[in-house]
Amino acid sequence: VAAASVWGQLRTLPDRQGMTIAPVVANLGPLEALTLTPNPDEVEEVFTLPLAHLLREENQGYTHFRTATGYGYTLPVFLNGPHRVWGLTAIITELTLELLLPGRH
Repeated sequence: VAAASVWGQLRTLPDRQGMTIAPVVANLGPLEALTLTPNPDEVEEVFTLPLAHLLREENQGYTHFRTATGYGYTLPVFLNGPHRVWGLTAIITELTLELLLPGRH
């Protein structure tokens, strides 16, 4: 198995608990060669979606939220697959697409 090749770090993001998340973009090699052991308290399921699926306009959307104070915000969501990608995962996915394919996303 080839060594991981780190491409860079995306901008840091806050999570709902106030922690700072520092997403790292890297090539880990062929998926078939990976053995992932995610923390079950943090990760419900591991899955993949093809880049082509994520880039299709019909699979991209936005979810609108409003807080008790009336403040509203919009977050990306990726649809039409076996899973709905939303929340912090969708934000990181959108930032990654913008990094890898500027002007296409």
